[in-house]
Amino acid sequence: MPELPDITVYLEGLEARVLGRTLERVRLGSPFLLRSVDPPLADAHGREVVALRRLGKRIAIGLAAPDDGEDEPRLWLVLHLMIAGRLRWRDPGVKIPRRLGLAAFDFAAGSLLLTEAGTKKRASLHLVKGAEALARHDPGGIDPLTADAALFRETLTARNHTLKRALTDPRLFSGIGNAYSDEILHRAKLSPIKWTSRLDDEEIGRLHDATRRTLGEWMCRLRDELAGEFPEKVTAFHDAMAVHGKYGRPCPACAAPVQRIRYADNETNYCAACQTGGKVLADRALSRLLGKDWPRSPEALEELRSGGPPAAPEGGA
Repeated sequence: MPELPDITVYLEGLEARVLGRTLERVRLGSPFLLRSVDPPLADAHGREVVALRRLGKRIAIGLAAPDDGEDEPRLWLVLHLMIAGRLRWRDPGVKIPRRLGLAAFDFAAGSLLLTEAGTKKRASLHLVKGAEALARHDPGGIDPLTADAALFRETLTARNHTLKRALTDPRLFSGIGNAYSDEILHRAKLSPIKWTSRLDDEEIGRLHDATRRTLGEWMCRLRDELAGEFPEKVTAFHDAMAVHGKYGRPCPACAAPVQRIRYADNETNYCAACQTGGKVLADRALSRLLGKDWPRSPEALEELRSGGPPAAPEGGA
């Protein structure tokens, strides 16, 4: 799912191409994309784009009626790309692809094409009127790039969650998802399953610094890679990432193999040596099967994977 750095470069790409331009029309390739009926989508046609905003992992496009004299946008298009939704900048009037295409937003200079890979179509589009209606689409999390140390601490410790859950809760932190939370926690050298109530001041400070530096550096990296082009290859997996998507590969900090926790469609990647004191966290699927025989160290886990006997549980044999 596109996260804060990805949404930011999308917005910067849109700013250069559609801000101040008239949205001629919106063409839908899938009727399931549009999740609102009032106002009707046709009301967006012929309006100038006067604002672009990020609402968590959503993109909001503000539209004003021609010559209405209003400073604030009258209508907002709210796009939620979910996991597999992506934006493409194409020639004006481009044909919407039959299998992946969801919509096209037509401007005189080009068309913004919305696609979604996979069979589960989860991306959504809302058209809402006014600031109050727009606010209902904002999950409310603080901006992790601009929050000072006090606000970060207050937000992090407001509820007792694991660090992984806290960082990815959109009601707490805006725009952080599975990929960048892995990178942040690795940089902070903190376990993804450590409870927020058990953090000391030094650990919270370390996490605050790691959050700002990780997100900021990735925004700069993505901008440099684009060199002014529209982002076409937004992905949660990058070669330069330390642990996310790097299961089994050496940690760049210590060379120990990157571990993972899998649950449903989600996967958390971490380094046991850097983050958990050498302890391998239980993978929920395998730990149910192995019970007390779940290996406690990377070495024991590798032995298990290679067909050797499982390590004896702590405290007995």
